[in-house]
Amino acid sequence: MTIVSNFNRFSPPAQLTSGRVVVALTAAIVADGLQIFLQAVPFAPQLIDVVTMVIVALAIGFHVLLLPTFVIELVPLVDDFPAWTGCVLAVIALRRRKGRNPSTE
Repeated sequence: MTIVSNFNRFSPPAQLTSGRVVVALTAAIVADGLQIFLQAVPFAPQLIDVVTMVIVALAIGFHVLLLPTFVIELVPLVDDFPAWTGCVLAVIALRRRKGRNPSTE
C-alpha cells in the first residue's frame, strides 16, 4: 500500500469533471498571480495559500502533491514561481492517467 493510497482512504479523490478542473485551475492561477502583487502585504501570501489549498482540495480532492506545494509556497522568493498551477496540472494528469490505468497510483 502506498502513501497516496493511505491518504485516499480518508479522503477519496473527487470525480474529475470539467467544472471541478476549471475551478481548481482558476484558483491556482489566481493564487499564483495574486501572490506576486501582494508580497508586501503581511501574511497575504500565506492566507492565499491556505485558501487555495482548501479550494483545490474541495474541487479535485486531496492529493499528497498538494502538501509539498503548500510548504514550497511558504518559502520567500520561491513562492514567485507558479507552483500551485503546476501542482494542480500534475494532480489532474495523474488522476486522469489513473482513470485510464487503474493499477497505477
